[in-house]
Amino acid sequence: MILSSVSREEAGSRRPTAWLHCQDTGGREQERGHQGLEVRKRAGPKAPEELWRRRCCARPRLDYNGAISRGRSAGREGFRRLQERRGGSGAGGTRPTPACLPRAAPGPRTVHGCLCKYLMVVMSLILLGSFLQERLEEQLMYSLLVEEKKKILWQLSQQQISSEVKNRLQAFKDMEKASPGLQRAKYKLLAGAPPRERKLLTVGISSALRPHESRLLDTLQSLFQASSGPELGCVVVLVSLSDSDPERLSQTVANISDLFRTHIEARQLLVLRGQLGGPPPLGTLRPEDHPSPCEALYSAQKADHALLMNFAANLSEYFLMLDDQVRCMPKFISTIYWTLSAWKELPWVTLEFSSLSFAGKVFHSSDLPRLASFLLVFPKDTPTHVLLSEFPLLLAQNTPIRFGSSVFHRVGNRSGLESACFPADKEKVFGEPDNPTASVRTDMVMLSNNIPQYAYTLNKESFATLNPVRGNYLTVILEEPQKVTRVEVLTGSHKDRKHQLQRGQVELGYGPLEDLQGCARYTLLGPVVEGRLDQVVSYEEDSLEALGCIRLLVLEAQESWLLIRQIKVWTTEYDEEEEAWTVPRGTGKGGAWRWNRSAGKK
Repeated sequence: MILSSVSREEAGSRRPTAWLHCQDTGGREQERGHQGLEVRKRAGPKAPEELWRRRCCARPRLDYNGAISRGRSAGREGFRRLQERRGGSGAGGTRPTPACLPRAAPGPRTVHGCLCKYLMVVMSLILLGSFLQERLEEQLMYSLLVEEKKKILWQLSQQQISSEVKNRLQAFKDMEKASPGLQRAKYKLLAGAPPRERKLLTVGISSALRPHESRLLDTLQSLFQASSGPELGCVVVLVSLSDSDPERLSQTVANISDLFRTHIEARQLLVLRGQLGGPPPLGTLRPEDHPSPCEALYSAQKADHALLMNFAANLSEYFLMLDDQVRCMPKFISTIYWTLSAWKELPWVTLEFSSLSFAGKVFHSSDLPRLASFLLVFPKDTPTHVLLSEFPLLLAQNTPIRFGSSVFHRVGNRSGLESACFPADKEKVFGEPDNPTASVRTDMVMLSNNIPQYAYTLNKESFATLNPVRGNYLTVILEEPQKVTRVEVLTGSHKDRKHQLQRGQVELGYGPLEDLQGCARYTLLGPVVEGRLDQVVSYEEDSLEALGCIRLLVLEAQESWLLIRQIKVWTTEYDEEEEAWTVPRGTGKGGAWRWNRSAGKK
């Protein structure tokens, strides 16, 4: 090497001078020191100091790039060897970035990519949250949805109408316009005059006079005797007479005028005679038809009732239909008045205040034009009482609304022809209640030892509570589902009728829940009228579902005592044939209607 020809003392004495004058700001003093020693060796020991200093300091500038390249190569080689000793990947490995060094600022493409990833994560979280929320709601509502589906299916089945009724639905809509025969009908007033103002109730009686058999006068006498002055002030009695014998018709009008002159003068009684005009309706007879006696009776009866209803449509808000062979119970007008008040906000088509085939049915006067046209559109062999029972079905009342205590009763027997053509009016006798085994639950306030079971026990005990609020209930849960035929609920004291339920309703429950907690669904039986409900439970044809619960529901808070005196239940076995409300299966001539008198159904 070059350094071997230079003495150690000489090199040591001259080195500080070289390093003092040739220091580089780049930090490469060691390289330049070695270069200075080489230059001095070539120049000789006796070279001037000035020349040596110039050559020493200028040499690195001339070969600066080469020195830098050699330094970089040496650095890379050293780093490679270091990686090999540490077990790294060598020159092909990834060089780690020290944590202490600052990182470069991200570029626009990097920022855009991060933003997209962030939005995708956020959207994924939102979708996942929505999915989990839906699943949670499904889990929470599963049991309720099952019962709701059952309820919807049951309601759909309740609203179904037979295929024959559906086929007549369009014809029924056309009946909203009165038939030509009713539009051109002619009426003759025989006694009295129409009232000056619209009344609450019209009592309509259609009478076909028969020799030596008429009980019309007895019926009118019973009607006016059973009513007080204020009660008669809200009603008008309309009598429609039909008789082919002019002499007998005049005599009947004279008798009515003599016996009931006061009521005629007060415009409480009106007697008339009507006749259809225009072309004959479908249900009327023609000479070439050669009708049977029953067909002739059906045709005449339907025409008489249609004329009566057509005239009464504008006299009052409601229409009560009677026949000329009934006896009226005292205060029957008040009973009907309070019942109509309780049912005013509820949907109904026909309310039945007796078990008779004609008498005791109440209609909305607004439905009378359609009902009158409905009676005339059917063939002559269709009985009138069957059409009266079918009419509510067309307006979505699927079961009859009949009250347990009849306020009208038949007097005498029908004539020979009528008894052969019409079913016998036999009033149903329920006997004593037979409350089946049941438990009673309530959320009303219970005082001391007064328990809700007392309300269901057939004795003098009762259940008393204080200040009931809207939504309070008392539910009778039958131990075994029963075919209940009648329900009566009594509230308030027996003597002075204090502490009655002011506003409430009774509901029937189906589908008993586990542990006798109640029933899955409830349907309205009826509202409480003057603290009481007494109503027949009707079932649709072929219905096999038995009753599981009877619930008394409070509809309005009252700040007083409430006394639930007694709940009475009448039941029957499944194999007994009960009176059913059925839809006719055909209207063909020759015995299409077969009335089963023992079972009371078609």
